[in-house]
Amino acid sequence: MPDTSTGSRGSTESTESTRNTATPSRRTVLAATAGVSTALALGGQAQAATPDDRKLRALIARMTLPEKVGQLFVMRVYGHSATAPDQADIDANLKEIGVRTAAELVAKYRVGGIIYFTWAHNTRDPHQIADLSNGIQRASLGQSRGLPVLISTDQEHGIVCRVGEPATLFPGAMAIGAGGSRADARTLGRIAGQELKALGIRQNYSPVADVNVNPANPVIGVRSFGAEPDAVAGMVAAEVAGYQGGRQVAATAKHFPGHGDTAVDSHYGFPVITHTREQWESLDAPPFRAAVRAGIDSIMTAHIMVPALDDSGDPATLSRPILTGILREELGYDGLVVTDSLGMEGVRTKYGDDRVPVLALKAGVDQLLNPPNLDVAWNAVLKAVQDGELTEARLDESILRVLRLKAKLRLFEEPYVGQGGVDRNVGTPAHLKAADRIAERTTTLLVNEGSLLPLSRRTHPRVLVVGADPASPSGTTGPPTGVLAAALSELGFAATALSTGTAPSAATIARAVAAAGEADAVVVGTYNVTAAGSQRTLVAQLLATGRPVVAVAIRNPYDVAQLPDVRALLASYSWTDVELRAAARVIAGRAAPRGRLPVPVQRADDPTRVLYPVGHGLSYRR
Repeated sequence: MPDTSTGSRGSTESTESTRNTATPSRRTVLAATAGVSTALALGGQAQAATPDDRKLRALIARMTLPEKVGQLFVMRVYGHSATAPDQADIDANLKEIGVRTAAELVAKYRVGGIIYFTWAHNTRDPHQIADLSNGIQRASLGQSRGLPVLISTDQEHGIVCRVGEPATLFPGAMAIGAGGSRADARTLGRIAGQELKALGIRQNYSPVADVNVNPANPVIGVRSFGAEPDAVAGMVAAEVAGYQGGRQVAATAKHFPGHGDTAVDSHYGFPVITHTREQWESLDAPPFRAAVRAGIDSIMTAHIMVPALDDSGDPATLSRPILTGILREELGYDGLVVTDSLGMEGVRTKYGDDRVPVLALKAGVDQLLNPPNLDVAWNAVLKAVQDGELTEARLDESILRVLRLKAKLRLFEEPYVGQGGVDRNVGTPAHLKAADRIAERTTTLLVNEGSLLPLSRRTHPRVLVVGADPASPSGTTGPPTGVLAAALSELGFAATALSTGTAPSAATIARAVAAAGEADAVVVGTYNVTAAGSQRTLVAQLLATGRPVVAVAIRNPYDVAQLPDVRALLASYSWTDVELRAAARVIAGRAAPRGRLPVPVQRADDPTRVLYPVGHGLSYRR
């Protein structure tokens, strides 16, 4: 899910705090589950084995129909606390869900999962997140026949993250693709999975398995590892191995059958992919096949139409030929299938919100993610079973997959997390150093005429940093100009920051040009430059001052095609702190540029011709 909204990052005291109370013992957990864990008997030797389907089926047989329906839903909820959120969050919950708190949500609808968002105020700081997770589990396990909740989030890294600092934040997928190291991808998954598990988050909607072949893609872009199917497949498999090693978290490959070649954002429209079946097999399918071979725990659907795979006009999320015919039968996948958010326009264009969840289940979906109106969706599924449109056996099939995953993750035995685990695992110095090292291997030097880079603090001591300052994408400090200036100052430069924005006015450009007159060099951060945009004018007028200008493309590397006169340009693939600090070290010569383009960059004046091919990247001469 591509939403990159951010919320408060301040510390808060949670009513579910376990800082001053012991984490519930295993005996307490077993009692709270009212015999569930005893029935499953997943202790002893069985812990290392595949969950026993017979015992899981017996558990399902004891569930009421409303409880079964609830297990299929993964829902948002506002608030930092499961029982005592802020009043504004209570009001939002009442308006959107009809409950006051997360505890009331699980009690009323018996939802099988909850998704965390920054904008829902779920992720203020690590200790609060752990407390919230424990509160949700306590509320669910306290119900009759209560089950542990599968808590999820979108922690892709790069431009889409929900858990911000002080957790470890890594470069995003396209940066990792530029680094070219599957070992780094695996390390990212291992460390990120370890930290999420410590917070009680056990399903991560990552990695992105889309092959981004469309530079105009508004929703995937740098969230993809690149444009080469085999390279993307290798990175996807490596991240899955990292995330799922040691049963840390369930990884999720998304967005099936492939969202990489669209100019429409499925949040706001209904994309149509015109690939032939042969093109899909060679371009879109390889990363998902690799994910299946790697034992991926879950796969997320895309709200896109692919007529070559299903000519009914339905989105893939609602397509039985795609989800059952291709994903299940042809690819041989028997893991969990989760929809992308059911609040997105791409899945709501053709059918009403009451029909979408029913049709998704008929297509082969197991988890229904974040419907716009839970009461409508929940009751629609219930009614579909009561009316005979869906069989209870069909629900049982998906519930079995949900419970298998919960059992695999040991949520029946260990639903709670401890605050000591947060301190030992989240944002540790070793993890932060690993992220910095990986980031240095991703920064890509695309242009360096006359060996302008690296800059010397002796010959260019005063540096002006200007450019775009989009909102921080993942709970990092930001803004980008400030982060770059601070990093350069730490490296010995006298750096100052001047934000000019993504669409600088003539007056703003004039201020930047005047400030450049007092500097020895200018670093300008660019963000999705267009031919007619004023960012291009800003760069041109800075170049006209005669001062050395270094551009840093802080999102799409395609910016280089719009800036033909720049003598030095780096691609960082995101404006998170870890990537910007790495770019600063490369600018200063403290790190060598090692990244290579994972996507081709076409010429601005002739998009049919390639300006820089996949694999392009310069190094410093020694």
